[in-house]
This record gives sequence, C-alpha cells and structure tokens, in this order.
Amino acid sequence: MFLKFINRTAELEQLNRAHSAEGFQFIVIYGRRRVGKTELIKRFISGKNAIYFLCDKSGTAPNVARLKLKISEFLDEPAIATDDPGEIFSYFARKAPSDTVIVFDEFSYLIEKDDAIPSIFQRVIDETLKDTNMTLLLCGSSISLMIDGVLAHKSPLYGRKTGHMRLAPLALKDIREFFPSFTREELIKTYAVLGGVPFYLAKFKDGVDVRDNIRAQILDKNGALYEETDFLLREELREPDVYKTIVAAVAAGATRVTEIADKCQMKPNDLDRYLKVLCRLGIVRKESPVTDLSGKGKASRYVIDDPYFAFWFRFCEPRKADLEIGDTTIVERLLDRDFNAFVGSAFEKIVREEQLRKLERGRFTDIGRWWGYHQEAGQRKEIEIDAVGLNRETGEAGFFECKWKELSLREARTILEELKQKATYVEWQNQSRKEVYGIFARKIYRKDSLREDGFIAYDLDDLQWTK
Repeated sequence: MFLKFINRTAELEQLNRAHSAEGFQFIVIYGRRRVGKTELIKRFISGKNAIYFLCDKSGTAPNVARLKLKISEFLDEPAIATDDPGEIFSYFARKAPSDTVIVFDEFSYLIEKDDAIPSIFQRVIDETLKDTNMTLLLCGSSISLMIDGVLAHKSPLYGRKTGHMRLAPLALKDIREFFPSFTREELIKTYAVLGGVPFYLAKFKDGVDVRDNIRAQILDKNGALYEETDFLLREELREPDVYKTIVAAVAAGATRVTEIADKCQMKPNDLDRYLKVLCRLGIVRKESPVTDLSGKGKASRYVIDDPYFAFWFRFCEPRKADLEIGDTTIVERLLDRDFNAFVGSAFEKIVREEQLRKLERGRFTDIGRWWGYHQEAGQRKEIEIDAVGLNRETGEAGFFECKWKELSLREARTILEELKQKATYVEWQNQSRKEVYGIFARKIYRKDSLREDGFIAYDLDDLQWTK
C-alpha cells in the first residue's frame, strides 16, 4: 500500500551523501515497525542501481535461494550454482555496476533464525565488499535484534558500519500533510492517539472527526489498528504476555518498580530486565524530575512513552472482552469522560519535548517535568509541575502549567499564582536563580495582559509548526 512520504529530507540526504562518497559504505537502519523505514529506503534507491531484498523467516537456505534469483534478474544472467554466500557476493561484486546499492530489509528475520548470519556478513564485508564502491544497507524492525546482532560490541559486524540511523516517528509539525483540513486542535488530538507513526496516520481519514476515526480504526475489531499492540509485542518479544502485563500495570498508574512488581505479581529484581527492554523499544520510558540531572534519583518512575500504547491500554485493553463482541458502549463512556484529560497529558508532553524549546529558543538548557513532596497539615503530599525549564549557565528557572482547556484571564492568573507557590518547593539554585512563570493552554483569553505583566503565555495560535 502506498504511504505518504513526508519529511524524511535529512535522512534521505544522509543516505545520498554516503552513497556518493568514495569507497564501500555499510549503513544500518533500524526503528520500530510501521515507522516508514521501507518507504525511506525505496525513495533512496529510486533511480539507482540497486537490489532490494526483503528477508523472511523461512531460514537461511530459502533466503539464499531467493537472493540468487534476485541477483540473476538484476544481472540478467543465469543464477550462480553455489549456495555459499561468499561466492555469491564475490560473483555479484565482479558483475554488478560499481555503485550498486544492496538492501536487505527486515534483516532481523535472518538473525532470528540463524545466529551465524552476522559472522557470514562479516566475512562478506571483509573479504569481498570492502574493496568495492558499493553500498550495503541492512534494515530491521526488531530493535533488540538489530542492536545485539549488528551494532553491539559483541556482534561480529561491530566497527564495520560507516553510518547508521534509528528512524524516529514523525514530529507533530509533519502530520499536517496527512490531514490538511484538520484544525490545530484536531491535529493534536490525532497526535495524542497515534503519535507520528506514518502507518497509523494513513489509516485515519482527513475531514473525519477524530472520535469517528477512532471508532472505525481502533474500537472496531475489524479496524486496521485493533490488534496493533498485540502484533508489536508478539513480533518483537519472546514473552509477549509478560510484557503486556507490565505495560498494563504502568498504564494503570503503577509508576515505581515496587508498584509495578506488586501489580504483576513479580519480584522487583526480576522486573528490571523487562523494563529495560520496554524502554529500549520506546514503549515505556524511565523519567526523573528535571532537577535530577543524573537520572538516578529515588524519585524516578516509569511511564508509557508510545502514544498508541498509552491510548490502547488506557481505554481499550481493560475492555477488550467488550470490544471483541462489538460492544463499544463502556469504552465510549470512558472516552466521553477521560479523552480530554488524555489529550491534555499528550499536550504536556508536546510542550516539554518540542514547543517550549521552539518558542523560547535557547532560553533553557534542560526541560522536563518536576515532582516532589511537601508537608501539609502533617501529611506528606506529592506536588507536580507540568514543565520546568532550567538554564545551568544563566541560573534561570522557568515554571509552566499546561491546560488543555480555554482559560479566562482570571483563571489563568489563578493558575499562575498557584504555580508560584508550587515553585517554592523546587530545590535548584534556590538562593540565586531568576524565576519566570508561564502557561500553555488550548486558548487563553487576553493573554497579552499576562505577557505585559512578565508572564509567558501561549495557546494553540502560537504553536510553532516548523523546525
């Protein structure tokens, strides 16, 4: 199926520069499934001398047989008789144009079935390809296998790559091209649910209400995204049910290791390796208060990092039995009640990871969330600030609240006054810091009045949709 190819300019330029350079090039591309790796590769090899080979899980011998046929078609010659990879590549290197690109897509499928594959490719590179002007491109969706089998120090291929990229999902600014008729509010709602995964974005229809898109593609058991989280866990992990239980626990509000372990009925020490894998896959993230620059403080916690996983496990997975029989009633009620809050959390993340840095360009060296504790009426209570920006050079500290709602001037001032009080609990250069306070919201009425008083005030009309 054709997918829109949107804003991979930097990645294309990187690949084209490598291909134009003198000597052999060995490039590794990896990233989560559905993120657009194959579309990038196909765009890169368009118009070039190239062989594109899609690996499968049938094992080494069947893949070698298919590769020989692919080479035969490319060279317009009979297939070579040998099944030895070294001889096959040696033959190909003699016959093919000197600037040929050789692509092995889903290379992780080969590694999964045969752990000798990295050693075989090491020999091919060292004995045949390194003295050519060709480009070898290995691409894979299994992040764990690509890291361990190709990039890690223990891999036979370690130290041979001339370039690599982990392809990330698209940024918020890029999804406008999928939905040219959407308002900014609709774009943020869509991004909150799907993130920047091109495959997901292509399933939603422009001009259709976001909730209607959710019903058609996610809540309907025949929808394109209904089985997506299960599919990703099965494809990537050997114990998908264990990982699913852990993700569900985090999504339900268990953020610390002991809490997650209790919900999953696991020992905390056993949980550590599972959490590390989920973090490496980008499904879960370990988060620390922005003032904890080491990231090793006791206040660290785990959150769902992948937007689609966050949505599915918040609204759908707990009611999967209902959805299986086509009953969406309770999920719809949950969406009526909590969808705005869910989008609000995503809006906070957008502010922290993108918009604050863009709108206050260069002002803060560290941006993140902050949380801590204080005593109130003899009780220990947790306190949070949605976004905090710190500048270790100037000593400036910016404190920000994010509200996914329309705010009157009076409401905004009340929020800012409460924010000032919360900021007093933040331990960071307390004696010398310069403080600034701000608010991000869906809409702020009379925000110029706030700015005149020295506050930072932004709403959807101010968001930066360019680099």
